[in-house]
Amino acid sequence: MSKVLATDLDGTLIPLSKKPENEHDLDTLRAELQAKQVTLTFVTGRHLESVQDAITQHRLPLPAWIICDVGTSVYRRDESGSIELATAYVEHLRSLVGDFPTSRVHELFAEETDLRKQEEEKQGEFKLSYYCDADQLRKIIKSVRDTITRHEAPYHVIGSVDPFNGDGLIDLLPTNVSKAYALQWWTEHAGMDNSELVFSGDSGNDLAAMTAGYRTIVVGNAALDLVETVRAHYEHEPALLYVAEKPATSGVLAGCRHFGLI
Repeated sequence: MSKVLATDLDGTLIPLSKKPENEHDLDTLRAELQAKQVTLTFVTGRHLESVQDAITQHRLPLPAWIICDVGTSVYRRDESGSIELATAYVEHLRSLVGDFPTSRVHELFAEETDLRKQEEEKQGEFKLSYYCDADQLRKIIKSVRDTITRHEAPYHVIGSVDPFNGDGLIDLLPTNVSKAYALQWWTEHAGMDNSELVFSGDSGNDLAAMTAGYRTIVVGNAALDLVETVRAHYEHEPALLYVAEKPATSGVLAGCRHFGLI
């Protein structure tokens, strides 16, 4: 049976600042993933260039696949190191949004003062992203959702908080598309069974993947309400969940050992 680790990056695989244990455990994890021939897939809100920067900056193990932009782009890394966009997934998402591109969605929020459009490199063909006040996140999500519903836009909203600066983050994605959606498309595309995969994450935009039925690692720095939501979801299938005591990288390492991935 194949072994797959699909993992979020920020707050999860990437070591936390001033956490030497995370740095040490990243070295251990890298070596053990390679020794056990585990297929590594990154599942992140970052865009591709930012992922590549993170790999270099943090000396991350090289992934075979990269799911970027909160599930709206999928890339494959071949043996030569070249990275190719999965065009089949692009065509699939185009079929979902039809004649309602993100530029048209942005027009719906042009006068919304609670939203600040993120930098252009953080936008995508199927992803529209804003900053907002983290303290007002739930209220803003509801307002954005109401606007989408009223205009029958084929999109949904995902809210989270940046683990580094505390900014509220709003992502508008095609209806039902998320990290979990892209992950499921990828497993089917690669001919894998869900039981072969372990997913690890720490924040709100990981929730859909955390509750999609994969074996799941919630790292120790995850918010308590997120932990409780995921724990409640797996109340009757506790064997699918590992809530790590240790944060970030160290929690991923512990979870991989718990599930026998390494």
